[in-house]
Amino acid sequence: MMMAETLLIITVTVMAALLFVKWASYFLRKSARKWDLDITLIQVLNDIIKYSVYLLAASIILRELGIDITAIAVSLGIAGVAVGFASRDIISNFISGMFILADKSFRVGDTIEVSGNRGKVERVGFRTTTIKTPDGKIITIPNSSFAKTPYLNYTAEDRRRVELRVNIDYSIDPGEFESRVKDKLLEIPGILPDPEPRILLLELKDTGIDGKVTAWISDPGMVSRYRSKMAIQVKEILKELLNG
Repeated sequence: MMMAETLLIITVTVMAALLFVKWASYFLRKSARKWDLDITLIQVLNDIIKYSVYLLAASIILRELGIDITAIAVSLGIAGVAVGFASRDIISNFISGMFILADKSFRVGDTIEVSGNRGKVERVGFRTTTIKTPDGKIITIPNSSFAKTPYLNYTAEDRRRVELRVNIDYSIDPGEFESRVKDKLLEIPGILPDPEPRILLLELKDTGIDGKVTAWISDPGMVSRYRSKMAIQVKEILKELLNG
């Protein structure tokens, strides 16, 4: 009889924990849409609620099974060195996650680069941050890495400069080339007139003049696409000027 009662309590506890976590996740998502809340905050709160509920459920189940939680705590205390090292990383990741949330140094949807890994932020939890690379890879990064390693946020500002390296034949007048490039690039929707596109002459080589075309765009997340559009236009201009 006691065993049946214990199994019933355990079953109810597990089901209640799973249902509460699912309901809390639904409520948070709905609240985010209704009040336009930051999705990064919602994800962190969801993690905190989830792990807190699971921890509470685990303690109830252990108690019903007759396992002394106090004794477990004492046992862990005996192995304090090992637990300390393990918990240090967990706490470090948690605190770093809180700083990311407070500082708003990046959010879900931003494009960041850390330790050579570049991608779009898919999820920010209280332990890890998940990014998706341009080729579809999913990379999970411990939050503590952002406290120890410099990282780039490519979409932190409302605009971004796009750069395109070019080689200009010596038979082409750089002034005419720059004028043609400015006119053509400003015809591309999304390229800003201020600052206007520029041509920077960098180095004289046997093959011609090495230069750099720069333009500012209004969508920081579309650098590669705009660079491709710029390359198409610049190629056509170089071809026209060479053919005279």
